[in-house]
Amino acid sequence: MISKKKAIIWGSILVLITSLITVNVQLVLGDRVLVSREVFDEYNKFSKMYSLKKVIEKNYYTKVKEEDLVNGAIKGLFEGLNDPYSQYMTKEEFKDLMEYTEGSYSGIGVIVTPGEDGFITVVSAIEDTPGFRAGIKPGDKIVKVNGKNVTAKEMDKAVSMMKGKAKTKVTLTIARENKKTFDLTIKREKIRLKTVKSQVLEDNIGYIRITMFDKKTADDFKQNLKELQSKNIKGLIIDLRDNPGGLLDQCKEIADELLGEGIIVYTKDNKGNKEYLKSDSNKIDIPLALLVNEGSASASEILSGAVRDNKAGVLIGTTTFGKGLVQTVKDLRDGTGFKLTIAQYFTPNGEYIHGKGIKPDIVVEKVEDQLPKAIEYIKSKIGQ
Repeated sequence: MISKKKAIIWGSILVLITSLITVNVQLVLGDRVLVSREVFDEYNKFSKMYSLKKVIEKNYYTKVKEEDLVNGAIKGLFEGLNDPYSQYMTKEEFKDLMEYTEGSYSGIGVIVTPGEDGFITVVSAIEDTPGFRAGIKPGDKIVKVNGKNVTAKEMDKAVSMMKGKAKTKVTLTIARENKKTFDLTIKREKIRLKTVKSQVLEDNIGYIRITMFDKKTADDFKQNLKELQSKNIKGLIIDLRDNPGGLLDQCKEIADELLGEGIIVYTKDNKGNKEYLKSDSNKIDIPLALLVNEGSASASEILSGAVRDNKAGVLIGTTTFGKGLVQTVKDLRDGTGFKLTIAQYFTPNGEYIHGKGIKPDIVVEKVEDQLPKAIEYIKSKIGQ
């Protein structure tokens, strides 16, 4: 007979597995319950998992924690999607994610993604963080953390290993384009990300750098833009290079300031339903250029595609990262949570950029030439 505690735990797994089905208990008879045929049939689909759990508990060479088996079973459910952006997170992992979107955590400041080749791939090293100063580049593969081999399937574990108390050190083994590996020992810091910076360049051209989109980015962007406009800038350059993305609502608010009335992006779910995200009538009335590169991903690409397709400005630099999938993040009652890809997104003109990125209007390969080219473009448009 199954103990009440175990019945509750494994019943919870089955509820998640069956897409959060609400189980209507029909009758309770002592330690037994009568359920509908539909619920019973769903349970039978996963009876093998429960049977194997019993085998493990009885025969594994050392004592196992039931909580670890539960977490492993649920993680396996998400891994079965073969989607690197969908994942179940333990309490600690979900807490880390929430801290990151708040814009403050202790670590090295490197944004990673599961690569299709099975390696943990760097999207970008955030400006003014230990990883950035150590020379980590987009496209680098992290193959070891503190001497332990890591793969894309263990990305959450690897990220946890890279984080830690400020002033402590972590050693990463990096593989670059030439496939040769090398070690970088980096001292962790308490990172409070300042995601928006601005200045006035030559000929009164405004420059705004956005390093990522966290909960404060849109407000900071508006404040910086207001200050630049008070100085009567004649054109604007927005730098999205190595910006790994972030929160879509922050991207939407920034697009509102740039596009005028139009479509920012639209999504399509598994039923073919389309949902359009639109901007209002606000629009800056000065020439606009966006700097992008292979480290510009997700929300950065949404903003870039919106500016390009609405003809609000031009893109300058190199082809972007290519992430065209939308995730939802949900917290569960016990403090755990999950990310799930729920839709594809398309630029206003209907382009699906996943896996290929966005090619700029003006391609400039050399990093040192990109900003000068943007300044040159703005100058050519001033006064027209």
